[in-house]
Amino acid sequence: MTVEGNIVDIINRQIYFGQITVEAGKITEVSALDNERPGAPYLMPGFVDAHVHIESSMLTPAHFARLAVVHGTVGTVSDPHEIGNVLGVQGVEYMLEDAVQSPFHFAFGAPSCVPATSFETAGANIDASDIASLLARNDVYYLAEMMNYPGVIHNDEMVMQKLNIAREAGKPIDGHAPGLRGQQAATYFSHGITTDHECYQTDEAAEKLKLGVKILIREGSAAKNFEALIPLAKTHWQNMMFCSDDKHPDELVLGHINILVRRAIQDHGIGLFDALFMACIHPVLHYNMPVGLMQVGDNADFIKVKDLLNFEVLQTYLEGILVAENGVSLLPLPNSTIVNQFHASSIDSDQLALAIPPNCAQMKVIAAKGGQLITTALHMDILNQHTFFNADLERDVLKIVVYNRYASAQPAIALIHGFGLKHGAIASSVAHDSHNVIAVGTNDQDLAAAINEVVKHQGGVAACYGDHSEVLPLPVAGLMSNLDGYLVSEAYQKVDQMSKKQLGSTLDAPFMTLSFMALLVIPELKLSDKGLFDAQKFDFTRIWL
Repeated sequence: MTVEGNIVDIINRQIYFGQITVEAGKITEVSALDNERPGAPYLMPGFVDAHVHIESSMLTPAHFARLAVVHGTVGTVSDPHEIGNVLGVQGVEYMLEDAVQSPFHFAFGAPSCVPATSFETAGANIDASDIASLLARNDVYYLAEMMNYPGVIHNDEMVMQKLNIAREAGKPIDGHAPGLRGQQAATYFSHGITTDHECYQTDEAAEKLKLGVKILIREGSAAKNFEALIPLAKTHWQNMMFCSDDKHPDELVLGHINILVRRAIQDHGIGLFDALFMACIHPVLHYNMPVGLMQVGDNADFIKVKDLLNFEVLQTYLEGILVAENGVSLLPLPNSTIVNQFHASSIDSDQLALAIPPNCAQMKVIAAKGGQLITTALHMDILNQHTFFNADLERDVLKIVVYNRYASAQPAIALIHGFGLKHGAIASSVAHDSHNVIAVGTNDQDLAAAINEVVKHQGGVAACYGDHSEVLPLPVAGLMSNLDGYLVSEAYQKVDQMSKKQLGSTLDAPFMTLSFMALLVIPELKLSDKGLFDAQKFDFTRIWL
């Protein structure tokens, strides 16, 4: 097979008209035929997402690949700790086995923090011996994000064991250090941790770059740090990459890393070869991925784009096979089986009552922010003296609930600001990282109804208002659907639109934001199934003051 076009040689930073010859899935020749020909399409290495949780797309790996190749993505660096928290090593093995159905290049990691903390109930534990077994596999490429930064800084024995195993295996260690600065950051990254995708401020990322850390510019469905970090790429592109971290199916249908490259070049003046190095080359080199870089002897993984401004993808090739053309995926529908662990029972609205203790003047409220995983803590006056808390719609103070899905337990309840709901409730079994059921609502009846829809389907996302509900079932570990990604995207959009148009949420991605309100390792105030948690003090805290 031969393919002609303007060849974009990112490594040697040149463009010329030429021909690629492919035999048995490998590139055997790259021939220069002429100078760059204006108007001819461009052949270039495919895009790689440098850090993503496939589970957050609500699709299994093989279904994810069907959507991603349309946008020129040929590989991902994938941390399976979401399903790891539900099913342990069995969950990681599920992802590896499902991925084999696709020629897409998945570089899976060994989840380093399962469970993420001891302050929540997860479905499994991945210990040091499990890490050793996973990292001994050829299809596991790195130690996934070390979220337990206090454990690293204070030399926790189990954390040190996992880091040592990764270093001895010669595999990269991913970081996770939101807001960590100064000596604490220096200590954390001195243990061989090489990346961070959690920077949300320019000066924070600049400080970590000086430490030799590779910074991943994240732009997902919830956390959007592109605008804050992209200016650094003008001088630090050699040490930066692009990632989505978490991307819901409706957004994956629209685009992927190609959008970030377009924005970097068009809106921020990042050099063409600099942006393409970040998007196509750097992840492959850092994680030692078997993704071809359009050199002789490489796997024939490359894309054809219309131009180098909009990056409209005309064709995507994986190991010489045409897998997408003109916006249509040519990968066959995979057969993704169902695995799960879901033992919660339905809940009654009476269980969601939240008593206000006597003589309390203030309440501590989680303040959610659209486009950010971090929250702040608000201290707000209690304006009524009722025995039980009712939603304060005028000040946007609602109940948030986390309900243990692994065992029979009473729900944990707290207060939250920022969702803007005026009616009804939303609920989800996607709740990082332990993935208990999480819900936010304006009244106890709709809250119970939304939670019970998730319980009934043993996983899913739901929006409820009176007799009306929309639900997307997620039967695979309560995180993913085993259906065609385009159908999942349509179903998700119905739930998402109900939460905005009928319930009134003011967030761009209410379900993605909701899913991070139980992530205790991201400051400042979060809720686990065991109670309200202060991530800065790393301990539980009180609602009533």
